Amino acid sequence: MITVRYIEPDLTERVVQVQPGQTLMQAAVNNRVRGIVAECGGACMCATCHVYVEESHVDRLKAVDATEDEMLEAVESERQDNSRLSCQIKATPEIDGIVVRIAPVQV
Repeated sequence: MITVRYIEPDLTERVVQVQPGQTLMQAAVNNRVRGIVAECGGACMCATCHVYVEESHVDRLKAVDATEDEMLEAVESERQDNSRLSCQIKATPEIDGIVVRIAPVQV
């Protein structure tokens, strides 16, 4: 299991054990983490699973691809250097302990 710490928009922290291979969006929805809307169900088509990855973990992730980059241009909350779509982050041992802040506005 991979440990993920979600910080909800109201600053409530939720620590979730995630199955390897599952996306952080799926894990958030399955564990009722508040703030992830996930309108498209993880197809990288809506940008409603926007998170800010803690800086110390950014370099552990795969690079943003063209599709995710385009969707990040449409996020409601400010896009930052550490912005990612949680539907594009898979739980792997390399990201164990990752901390993500859920963007305050998704739609």
